[in-house]
Amino acid sequence: MVQDGGRALLDIAFPPQCPSCQKPVAALHNFCAECFQDLRMIGDPMCGCCGIPFAVAVEGYCPECLTEPPAFSRARSVMVYDKISAPLVSSLKFRDQWAGLERYVTMMRAAGTTLLSDADFIVPVPLNWRRLWWRKYNQSALLAYGLSAQSALPCLPHALVRTRPTRPQMRLERAERLKNVKGAFRVADAALPRVQNKHILLVDDVVTTGATVDACAKALLKAGAKQVDVLALARTVKD
Repeated sequence: MVQDGGRALLDIAFPPQCPSCQKPVAALHNFCAECFQDLRMIGDPMCGCCGIPFAVAVEGYCPECLTEPPAFSRARSVMVYDKISAPLVSSLKFRDQWAGLERYVTMMRAAGTTLLSDADFIVPVPLNWRRLWWRKYNQSALLAYGLSAQSALPCLPHALVRTRPTRPQMRLERAERLKNVKGAFRVADAALPRVQNKHILLVDDVVTTGATVDACAKALLKAGAKQVDVLALARTVKD
């Protein structure tokens, strides 16, 4: 009762807003009806490897995964990264707006049920220390901590480290992205014994070409991990 009353007072002082368009909504973490209707959620049919949605009901892998198989085994994402989802991702990533974090984690847990059930540990994609100092937090780590709390899987937030700073991937073409993150990650010495022969779930906020998570997966597998899967809040899709 006290908690409900406190929540009501907070809603009066700080009315809940849609995480995408900031219009008033009935409850914290809710999308407005218009944005929720326009969200492009990802589900079957999809590529069995990278998780990119298929336009027709077919099974198997997409041409890219067949031609150049990634280091990770499976990748799943909640929604398509577009004009509707981009504001909520950007707010989480750059503007310290964590209001929808619990909802996003719940959505990720639903999208990655199988991956979570198979995993031994959750590992977030790391930030370079300079970017972490400027941003004050790692949004992928926030999502990883939330998934750990909801699934009871241990989270290893410092298992991966960046060996050098990289340019923001969003501004680069695919070939540039691959070159940008090549060899940019390694497993921390303290984490080496823990990842040996383990099934790792790698967590990121947005997957674009998959270059970053692929580089992270290569580092984990090189360090002795048995398998690496990927779970993200959003991913880009070519229309």
